[in-house]
Amino acid sequence: MSPVGLHRVLEPSGVLPQAAWRLDPSPDLHPGEIRVRVQRLNLDAASFRQLSDKHFGDGDAVRAEVLEIVRTRGKMHNPVTGSGGMLVGVVEAVGPQSHHHEISVGDQITTLVSLTLTPLQIDDDLRDWDGTGEQIPCDGHAILFDRTILAKVPTDLPGRLAMMVMDVCGAPALTARVVRRYVEAGKAPTVAVVGGAGKSGSLSLAAARRAGAARTVGVVPVMREAETLERLGLADNVALADARDPVGLSDAIENALGDVADVVVVCVDVPGCEHGAILSCGDGGTIIFFSMATSFATAALGAEGLAADVTMLIGNGFTPGHAEMAFDLLRTEPGIQTLFNERLAAEGHL
Repeated sequence: MSPVGLHRVLEPSGVLPQAAWRLDPSPDLHPGEIRVRVQRLNLDAASFRQLSDKHFGDGDAVRAEVLEIVRTRGKMHNPVTGSGGMLVGVVEAVGPQSHHHEISVGDQITTLVSLTLTPLQIDDDLRDWDGTGEQIPCDGHAILFDRTILAKVPTDLPGRLAMMVMDVCGAPALTARVVRRYVEAGKAPTVAVVGGAGKSGSLSLAAARRAGAARTVGVVPVMREAETLERLGLADNVALADARDPVGLSDAIENALGDVADVVVVCVDVPGCEHGAILSCGDGGTIIFFSMATSFATAALGAEGLAADVTMLIGNGFTPGHAEMAFDLLRTEPGIQTLFNERLAAEGHL
């Protein structure tokens, strides 16, 4: 059987599971597979925002559409945003010839890959979810493959908190890698994180500082988020700007830093932020796009049109050691701990 799950693709044939329209989520295991009893899904921010906006915040309608997507496609793959999320569950069965030797039946694990490539079946009609938040209590099963990245849920952290961190752990790891490369080349970079008060943004700010950034600026759209970043000390500077306003964003970053940034990290979940990120980045700089709302064609053509000599990276969610690094930031950075706990409390989970 295929270690990447080709045998689970129902249509169209010949594509990988992420590109497939429909997967086979049947519970019988093939060699190399793992079946997980799903406890909770976490929709990615762009997908949840699109569904909520489409249904004007009607939770029942959002729940119904998520159920229909999973029923139709055999996975949670939003056809508009092209994104999914991740899950937490308990290992129910390990098929023969599995290479996940560290995983045993009964382990609570989380996937570190997208739901868009994970065969999924929901059995409880999501009856315990009101459709108004990204985290979804769920009973069902999912199928993982040999190439599926997963991790055991830490026993010292609440499950919902661990899930929030693991949902975005690729962002701080790649940010740190990029910053370290600048430092190793002899220049500590300035780093602007657009969406700095969010989950991925706050972790990226902390990671950039720890990796040796000369200065950091967290860019947020509203005063409430600016006050949060300032109170928690997560950025050297805080700037107010709408990331969809290219000139406004670049002006805000330049005013905060005294110049454009060497590294720009985009962590917002709305479309239309590409040109502002390009204008905000200096020649020879690097832009990291972590949002699934990013149009990469817009980014490429925009950089060309602006004659911008920048390197643009797609944050693919995986960097070796990313989960461990994110948990270390959570455990050791008081500002990160406070921000994540306050977010959980605001969602009614603490």
